[in-house]
Amino acid sequence: MLELGGNGAAPAADLIKDISEATFMQDVVETSKEVPVIVDFWAPWCGPCKTLGPALEQAVTAAGGKVRMVKINVDENQQIAAQLRVQSIPTVYAFVDGQPVDGFQGAQPPSEIAAFVDRVSKAGGNGGLDDALAAADEMLENGEVADAAQTYAAIIEADPKMGAAYLGLVRAQLALDQVEQAESVLAAVPAEIAESHDIEAARAAIELARQAADAGPVAELRGAVEADADNHQARFDLAVALNAAGDIEGAVDELLELFRRDREWNDGAAKAQLFTIFDALPPQDPIALNGRRKLGSMILV
Repeated sequence: MLELGGNGAAPAADLIKDISEATFMQDVVETSKEVPVIVDFWAPWCGPCKTLGPALEQAVTAAGGKVRMVKINVDENQQIAAQLRVQSIPTVYAFVDGQPVDGFQGAQPPSEIAAFVDRVSKAGGNGGLDDALAAADEMLENGEVADAAQTYAAIIEADPKMGAAYLGLVRAQLALDQVEQAESVLAAVPAEIAESHDIEAARAAIELARQAADAGPVAELRGAVEADADNHQARFDLAVALNAAGDIEGAVDELLELFRRDREWNDGAAKAQLFTIFDALPPQDPIALNGRRKLGSMILV
């Protein structure tokens, strides 16, 4: 873990560094528990990266140690790029407390870059909202759904750009079978965070909830797959039903098997559904990590 200086500011040499996926947990996840970390996914052949990278570095340096930046060459670190669903570059994520909380894709004007870095630099200390968010998450996990929803709503009122609170509120409303209300929450998300990881996760969760409402019986669908292993529609429907029943790992396994058998079936529906499930899970969830790794290995074959 990087050491802080005596006054809490990071030494200039530590503010910006090139890393590999071998040190990602240390340089990003662990370090972001002390200070926000911006992750710049780039490649030497990427034209926009050559403009965005220096602009980000300048803004990070100007922040004076309130935020750090790491650069990851996707050509040399394909596994971590796949795990975080980096599909185009440049892609930028901001990590706070070990989780991605903000981000964007593509080149941005200097004013937007400066605003992004400023927003991220303030995420490390936000007047107790992080503690409130942790409390709401615990309420939701313990089944105190209504109380959790109220807390998430209060956090959003205090900070309308806190994506994790929107995600929590969506999950709480889905737990209450209030799908339309969850969709209304997303409709009110500020444009600045509309493409952040948390909001993408909320969209994925709503999509899975919509699918669950139409899911068929697991036993019947499993019987159809056992009778005909190449019945791709039955296998896809089985994955949907398993996910609706809470067997997320089973759903991922069925979709990976479908992808192995016919990756182009129904315009790549298996891959798309896998990404929907992965997006709905926390980035470091073991099911998401293992599933992304297996899918990445199949894609490279």
